[in-house]
Amino acid sequence: MPQKVVEVSNLVKRYNSFTAVDDLSFDVYAGDVFGLLGPNGAGKTTTIRIMMDIFKADAGTIEILSQPPGAARSHIGYLPEERGLYRNLKVQEVLIYLARLKGMPGDTARQRAGMLLERVQLTDWANRKVKDLSRGMQQKLQFVASLVHDPELIVMDEPFLGLDPVNVELIRNMIQDLQAEGKTIVLSTHQLNMVEALCDRIVLINHGRPILYGELAEIKRHYAPHTVRLRTSADIAALPDMVQAERHGLDFSLTLDADTSPQMLLRELVDRNIPVEVFEVASVPLEEIFIAVVKEDRHE
Repeated sequence: MPQKVVEVSNLVKRYNSFTAVDDLSFDVYAGDVFGLLGPNGAGKTTTIRIMMDIFKADAGTIEILSQPPGAARSHIGYLPEERGLYRNLKVQEVLIYLARLKGMPGDTARQRAGMLLERVQLTDWANRKVKDLSRGMQQKLQFVASLVHDPELIVMDEPFLGLDPVNVELIRNMIQDLQAEGKTIVLSTHQLNMVEALCDRIVLINHGRPILYGELAEIKRHYAPHTVRLRTSADIAALPDMVQAERHGLDFSLTLDADTSPQMLLRELVDRNIPVEVFEVASVPLEEIFIAVVKEDRHE
């Protein structure tokens, strides 16, 4: 079992009569890209701020790298929801300053700042003031500011905010590279296509409570519909156990009844010697699962 980098147990945070986080528990393992998801007002940012020791919990516990919140600060990178850079400092100076605050030697900080600026295509802006950067450039600078001290754990709240598609792809690739280096990442975003591309495990919270938690691949399998895409040159119109069959050239979209699994259909195709070129269970977009689970929770 991988090491637990984040352990959240029965966390509660109240603001007077309003409960923002309500008995929330989850674990993040070393090397994970972990999605902290939920609709607006679900308690995601509050949870992150407790993790970062900005807020104190009213009940429950959090351990970060086997320590209480705040004790491992130099080993954590944080991209906050509210962006805050020193607007009148030069771009490279900001990165060096932040790295040195976390204990990085000056020469190392300068070298790493230069490398990260090159990675996000801001080298030409290194000696310009932060306020001269566009919103998207500032977002990329804020992103690398969370990495400049080479942390073990990076907590990112909406890292793709304000970025065009080219820069979304750039940041996505950097997150994948960070994971390949062995970093652990907690990612909170409303861009669920990025969650599908990046995350190993997720927790979905609503009204501060966990309503979906686990490995993303397993969650998607659980919510997979009884729909199969099949490519064959044979006539399969006579096959039983299909509620609906739609043909598009050699491709068929087959909707099975509730008692028929895709495995049962595949076995029947083989038994009937029907040639199969493609056979795949239709995947449910995470966005559909998100909407369905949140709506169900609200009804309950």
